[in-house]
Amino acid sequence: MTTRDPRATALARLAALIADETRATCLLALLDGRAWTAGELARHAGVAASTLSEHLGRLVAGGLLTEERQGRHRYVRLAGVGAAQLVEDLAAQVAPDPAARPRSLRESNAGSAMARGRTCYDHLAGRLGIVLTDALTARGLLRQETGFALTDAGLAWFASAGVALDHKGRRPLARACLDWTERRPHLAGAAGAALCRHALDTGWCVRIGSGRAVKVTAAGERALSDLLGVEAAALR
Repeated sequence: MTTRDPRATALARLAALIADETRATCLLALLDGRAWTAGELARHAGVAASTLSEHLGRLVAGGLLTEERQGRHRYVRLAGVGAAQLVEDLAAQVAPDPAARPRSLRESNAGSAMARGRTCYDHLAGRLGIVLTDALTARGLLRQETGFALTDAGLAWFASAGVALDHKGRRPLARACLDWTERRPHLAGAAGAALCRHALDTGWCVRIGSGRAVKVTAAGERALSDLLGVEAAALR
């Protein structure tokens, strides 16, 4: 008699949760790391609020989203780093064909902005994320030989740059995250999150509109040139 692995049932349920285009659209949007209202997600997904509410209920019940209410507004966000990592990793496996032509100028501009720099849940991605990862590696602050790891010099660099690292919890300090536009790994984990948070808090980077795209400011170009020797042209 065959004994069914209990994980198989849980895995099938998880796959079924994601295997819907509306729910997948919501999960990808929430990779910006922020809380969205149900109304915002409904408009983004192009569905009625009542339809979206049912989808969100399933995602919350399945543990992929958390929700909170403030007055009459319902806010949802990804349940945590694990949920974000799952969505990131799956999205990287089905990245759009880079040769595919955009359907409109607006789509082309949005795609170019996302490719230049964006947030990937709580860390930096796109060409910006890769440039910073390469700069950290070239200076001996990050090792990539057998998985990502900060060196002692790297830990000292984060401290001297004023980037506070959170060593608590089971989250790895440094983790490789496959970049779906660059097809190379960028820095994630607690160090990636700290660097992203610092870049936004200090004005090195600013968000473009309400989406995930970010751009480096003039102050950011100067700081990253001084701290990591990154040329401004590589950040534009």
